[in-house]
Amino acid sequence: MPKNIEKEFLFYCEKQDLEVNANQITVIKKLEDYYHTNYKSFFSKIFSKKKYKKGFYLYGGVGVGKTMIINFFYDHLDEKKLKKHFNKFMLSFHDFVHEQKGKNEENVINLFVKNLKSKASLIYFDEFQVTNIVDAMILGKLFEQIFKEDIKIILTSNTKISELYKEGLQREQFIPFIKIMEDQSIEHELEIEDDYRKSGDNQLQRYFFPLNQETNFKINKFFRKITKEKKQFSMTINVKGREFKIENFYEGIVRYNFNQLCDQNLGAEDYFEIIKNCKFMVIDQIPQFNDLNSNQQQRFITLLDVIYDKNILLAVTADQSLDQLTSSRLLEKPFKRTISRLYELTSKEYN
Repeated sequence: MPKNIEKEFLFYCEKQDLEVNANQITVIKKLEDYYHTNYKSFFSKIFSKKKYKKGFYLYGGVGVGKTMIINFFYDHLDEKKLKKHFNKFMLSFHDFVHEQKGKNEENVINLFVKNLKSKASLIYFDEFQVTNIVDAMILGKLFEQIFKEDIKIILTSNTKISELYKEGLQREQFIPFIKIMEDQSIEHELEIEDDYRKSGDNQLQRYFFPLNQETNFKINKFFRKITKEKKQFSMTINVKGREFKIENFYEGIVRYNFNQLCDQNLGAEDYFEIIKNCKFMVIDQIPQFNDLNSNQQQRFITLLDVIYDKNILLAVTADQSLDQLTSSRLLEKPFKRTISRLYELTSKEYN
């Protein structure tokens, strides 16, 4: 950790031509305090009257710079550390549980966390969210053990802790996790008026709408251009007995219809495998979302999280402009993040 992290951050922003504001500087100062409190000497902790918190939970709207700030902070840490996509982390936990069949839940959690501790003293989860009952039911016990083992956790999210998994199935089983996180975390909201991902030169280039013959002509023309002189392959991937056919694959460029990806029983584990060999993806016919197709919308949100995590650029066709895409009531908040990511992934230059 540099002696003057604030100065380093200002230099970094200047080098990257990023705007800086007072709210972001406040977060940097809080992170610095969090670090020094958690990593000071054992004896200093014993004699300190202040209760030190092992979690740092940064939340705020889409495009305010949460990920940029935490990535900067994380990159400047010399401690043993891990950066994890939350979906992938939970998949690794469920796989571990499956391997330890026959052992009771408490022992399995202890073993998993001890293994985790051997790899890192700090874990960073970007864009943390809980969307399914299986994860919701186990997170309280899992994170309680993580904190007991003195593993520090840094998270970014669009949602404050108390509103996580709001209106989710059997949410009462998720309350212990909320209480643990509120007790163990420094919680801070980052507020900035504009979504930096939509500003400046970040203009939409590969987002085609509405769904009509003209749009279809444009996307087909674009696809022919980027796959010119590339060989077409087809393949079948198998994820724990679930088969998925990939037909339009051109040496790292792949094309799907929305229904292929989101209208069947697929999850994060499948999406990680589907995009493993991709560097660019085309997704056709993204619909309007409402309460009737919320399951498809949830899969689309998960898919975009995985795509964004792997920095795969996109071209898409959709029913409406991004500003006009609707959402089911339950998924309005996480879908704002998806919209922002669509802006970014369809705007970055593709060579």
